[in-house]
Amino acid sequence: MLVTLKEILKMAEEKKMAVGAFNAANLESLQAVLGAAEELGYPVIIQFAQCHEAWIPLELIGPVMVEQAKKAAVPVCVHLDHGETLAYLECALKLGFTGIMYDGSTLSYEENLKNTRQAVAMAAKTGASVEAELGSMGKRETGAGETDGGADDTKIYTDPEQAKAFAEESGIDALACSFGTTHGIYLSEPRLDFDVVKKVRALTNAIPVVMHGGSGVSREDYHRAVRAGVRKINYFTYMDKAGGNAAAEYLKTLRVQEPVFFSSISMTARDAMREDVKAAMRMFALSD
Repeated sequence: MLVTLKEILKMAEEKKMAVGAFNAANLESLQAVLGAAEELGYPVIIQFAQCHEAWIPLELIGPVMVEQAKKAAVPVCVHLDHGETLAYLECALKLGFTGIMYDGSTLSYEENLKNTRQAVAMAAKTGASVEAELGSMGKRETGAGETDGGADDTKIYTDPEQAKAFAEESGIDALACSFGTTHGIYLSEPRLDFDVVKKVRALTNAIPVVMHGGSGVSREDYHRAVRAGVRKINYFTYMDKAGGNAAAEYLKTLRVQEPVFFSSISMTARDAMREDVKAAMRMFALSD
């Protein structure tokens, strides 16, 4: 069942949980995420980030995401993650995406606000919802980078007072906040400031807070984040890694000169990603 970002975050708020947002950068990951959600009966967000364009074009995978969401037995939001240009946001909206994220976190506050307001106006024409980012998690949503967690000097923590003004002036439905997470793989445990989340929630009439850079965070910190008010958790790197590791182990089982079939590799990766997504969903729902 296809729903908007705003609708699915309302479900999360009512249940005091976080909805998992998983990037579907290929058909196998899309199958893994939707299969996990339907098995557990959880609502889910399937995403495509603009930086994935080099892997597969949005215009190719986007319609498949929307069609599969409509057929799903659980509520599904099809969301554009880290849209860097208004033109790219427009493309996602035309394809039927029910949520878009404008990422102006590297711009000045004024320019970020200006562009975000334009994104909100664009989304209103189709009934879609809008997520924006204030502060910066650093890195990019490719899953390829590594970070030591707390020492990433590209991070800029979200100012709760500024978040209040930004939310009120932009009309967004969700806000990605920087409170210590970073995109990519952690080499050490991240140091998270949950007071940022609590203060943003208190000052913005409990706007749904989005956690980016969710892969690699401990179970305890996931739970603390959800209890602080995080309602959407972006998760891709470790899901992608689970698929890669499973494929590598599968190749080790083959005998010398035994044929290697890509279909077998991709299905092995898909099944491993599905199990990883199920574990993540349970953590986000505080049910593990």
